[in-house]
Amino acid sequence: MGALEEVAADEARRALHSGEFYRRVLDEVDDGVYVLDSDRQIIYWNKGAERITGYPAAEVVGRGCRDNILIHVDSMGSQLCTDACPALTAMRENRVCRSDVYVHHKLGHRVPIHARIVPLKDPREKVVGGIEVFTDDTSSVAARQRMEELERLSLLDTLTSLGNRRHAEVHLYARLQEFDRYGWRFGLLYFDIDHFKLVNDTYGHDAGDDVLKMVAATTQNAVRSVDMLSRWGGEEFTALIANVDSAGLRAIAEKLRALVSQSKIARDGVNIEVTVSVGATLANEGDTPETLVKRADGLMYKGKEGGRNRVVFG
Repeated sequence: MGALEEVAADEARRALHSGEFYRRVLDEVDDGVYVLDSDRQIIYWNKGAERITGYPAAEVVGRGCRDNILIHVDSMGSQLCTDACPALTAMRENRVCRSDVYVHHKLGHRVPIHARIVPLKDPREKVVGGIEVFTDDTSSVAARQRMEELERLSLLDTLTSLGNRRHAEVHLYARLQEFDRYGWRFGLLYFDIDHFKLVNDTYGHDAGDDVLKMVAATTQNAVRSVDMLSRWGGEEFTALIANVDSAGLRAIAEKLRALVSQSKIARDGVNIEVTVSVGATLANEGDTPETLVKRADGLMYKGKEGGRNRVVFG
């Protein structure tokens, strides 16, 4: 090996053992990766974390989750950034923790992630921080394919990227046909954004559009891939929930409601938060699309009359 080659090899070895080398490597992975110190302050945030959450490293490094950034919640909307924080558990108990949670995206909606948190130790085995690796649990490829198909059939609501009312009606009719023929149970959720007119009047229609997109994205992440979410019109949405009984339908409806209530968008220094009222009903023998929607709509209005931000089942 010549002198130039030896110099190059030495530089390569030094690069391999440098922190910068590993930062560049971690920036190439699809998963989100971030490092916390013992006070749960974020000291490293990779490109995957930026992509999944929408937050650039410059807005996150030096801050903690409890500073209203990611605001981890569970499937029922309960906040986890105090005693229930998976990272805190991993560091306190010196063990690897795994968790399926929802993080707050910079655009306001909730994103489901699977997280693995590993305690970070110094040479004396003292825990000095933690490393979290998290994966986006949304079916992004399937969602993109579905959106392309809806657009091709003129069934797409262009603002929210959900199916439109025609899309909902087509699938509602198909589900009722299957129910009559095969007995396949399904439920309908009919939900409406509470006080949506006040959002438009206070913050403007651009903010109202952002709220609609936030609610659409959050609720899309609250239902299963086999379920069918659509924008019925205005601030009203429907979700066809497949292969479900009354307990399962209630659980999905409550999950959807709770996650929306824990979502928010920032506009001119103000956090805009909304809730939804949900009517939930199972398809019955003899139902038509009209009777099923009318029943779910009526239940939703009972929720509004009862104080909003609630699910009414019937």
